[in-house]
Amino acid sequence: MTTLHPLSIPYRAAQRVWQFAGFLVIFAFSGTLFAGGGLEGLAVGGLVAASLVAAVVWEVLYYQRFEYDLTETTFDLRSGVLSTRDREIPYRRVQNVSISRNVVQRVLGIAEVTLETAGGSSAEAQLRYVDVEEADRLQNEIGRRKRRVARSESDEADRDAASGDERDAETEETEQLFAISDRELTMLGLVSIDLRLLPMLTVLAPLFGPAVAEQVVLAGPMFVVAPLAAIAIYALTALASGVLAVTNYYDFTLVRTGDELRYDRGLLQRYSGTIPLSKVQTVSLAENLLQRVVGYASLSIETAGSSPGQAGGSQSAVPLAKRERVIDLAQSVERFGDPSFERPPKRARIRYVARYSIVLAVLVGAAFLADRATATQLYWYALLGAVPLIPVAAHLKWRNLGYALCEDHVVTRSGFWNRTTTVVPYYRVQTVLDSQTIFQRRRDLATLTIDTAGSRSLTGQDAQAIDIDVGLAAELREEIASRLQDSLAERTPAEDRLFDVDAAPDARFDGTPSPGE
Repeated sequence: MTTLHPLSIPYRAAQRVWQFAGFLVIFAFSGTLFAGGGLEGLAVGGLVAASLVAAVVWEVLYYQRFEYDLTETTFDLRSGVLSTRDREIPYRRVQNVSISRNVVQRVLGIAEVTLETAGGSSAEAQLRYVDVEEADRLQNEIGRRKRRVARSESDEADRDAASGDERDAETEETEQLFAISDRELTMLGLVSIDLRLLPMLTVLAPLFGPAVAEQVVLAGPMFVVAPLAAIAIYALTALASGVLAVTNYYDFTLVRTGDELRYDRGLLQRYSGTIPLSKVQTVSLAENLLQRVVGYASLSIETAGSSPGQAGGSQSAVPLAKRERVIDLAQSVERFGDPSFERPPKRARIRYVARYSIVLAVLVGAAFLADRATATQLYWYALLGAVPLIPVAAHLKWRNLGYALCEDHVVTRSGFWNRTTTVVPYYRVQTVLDSQTIFQRRRDLATLTIDTAGSRSLTGQDAQAIDIDVGLAAELREEIASRLQDSLAERTPAEDRLFDVDAAPDARFDGTPSPGE
C-alpha cells in the first residue's frame, strides 16, 4: 500500500487555516469578533490557536490512515480518520484519471489525482496530494490496466498480466494531435464570450452602483446612456471571458496514447486528463457568432464521467482552431459523414416572432411605467425601434436549427449567438422522447430529445431537434429507437473507436460538398 506525499500534511492544514481565516475576516469586519477586548480577545486568540493545532493534528491522522494500491483488476483505497472506509474501484469503470496542480502545488512538486467513473456526477476518488512523478505513474498505469482488462473481457487476447504489460509498453505510442498556437490562443481570448459571467455584475453592483448611478444621471438622457452602459457591460464580460479562456487553455496539447486522448492545459491551474475514445457519448462543435465570422470553432468530447475544470462534464478536445481543422478532428473521433440538415417547418418562425414580440412588449411596458414613476425621462418609446428586427431575429433562429439522420449517427444543431452541432452515435442513445409545450401545441410543433449517458443530460443539454412537426417527431422517435437496436446488434466488444486523423473524411456541417467532389 502507498500513502500520500508528506507535504500534503502542511498544505492541507494551510488550506483549512485559510478557510478559517475567511470566517475571521467576516467577523472582524462585522465588528463582533473583538468587541469585548481584554479577556474576550485572549479567549478568541486561544480559540484560533486551538483550531490551528486541531487542523494539523487532523491532517496528520488523515495522512497516516490514507493508503492506496494498484491490484490486477481494481484500484484499492483506504481512508478515514474517525471511521475507516475501504473502496475497490474496478478499472473497467474508470472513466478518467485527471491531474490538477495550481501554482503553489507546482512549486511544492505535488499534484491532485482524481478518478472519475462512468455515470458519476462527482469524483469517485481523490488523492490529495501525491508526488508529480507518482501522479503521472498512476495516470499511465491505470490507463494501461484499464485497456488490458477491456481486451481480456472482449476475448481479444489470452495472456497473463506480465506479458500484457510488456505488450502495452511496446505497442502504445504517443502521437500529438493538437497543440494550440500563440495565434490561436490570442484569437481564443478575443472571441470568447461567456455570458454566465454577467451575474457577477449583480454582486459588484451594490459596491459601485450608487457612484455609477450618480454619474449616469449627470451624463445625459437615458436613451443615450442606456445603450452605452450595455456596451460597457458587454465589453467587461468579453474582457473577463477572454482572460479566463487564455488562462484555462494556455499551452493546451492533445495527444493520443492507445485508444485514449490525453490533454494538458492551464496557466495558473494546470490540468491533465484522459478521454477514453471507447466511452465517447457525444461530439460537439461550438461556434459563437464572432467565431463563425472569423472561421474558427471549438470541439468538445463528452464521456459518461465528470470532468474537473470543465462545464457540463464535457472535455475540450480543441479549444479553438480553424473550422476545417476542427471538423477533421471531429470526424476522426466519430465518422458521421456529411450531414444534410433538415430545418423546422417555416411556421415555426411565426412562433419566434410572437415570442420576441412579447419580450419587447414587456420591456417597453416596464420602461413606460418606470418613466411615469420617476422624475427621470427614460425615452421608453426608443425601444420600439427594435420592432423591425423581430422578423430578422426569428428567421436567424429558424435558420440555425436542424437535425440529420446519418448512417450511424444522429446530428442536431441549434443556436444563433452560440451555435452547437452535436453528434450522437446511435449505440450511445439512452432514451428518445418527444415533448410539446403549450405554445408548440398551438402550431403542431414538438421537440425531440436524444438522451445519452453523458453528464450534460443532468443539466438539460441533450441533443435536441427543436420545433419540428409533431407527426415527424413521433416518426423520428421510432426510427432512432430502431436504429439504436440495429446498431447494438451489429457492434462487438472489440469495436472501440480508434483515433485516425489521416483516415478522417473532409466533411462539412453545413452540407456543402468536400473539395474535389
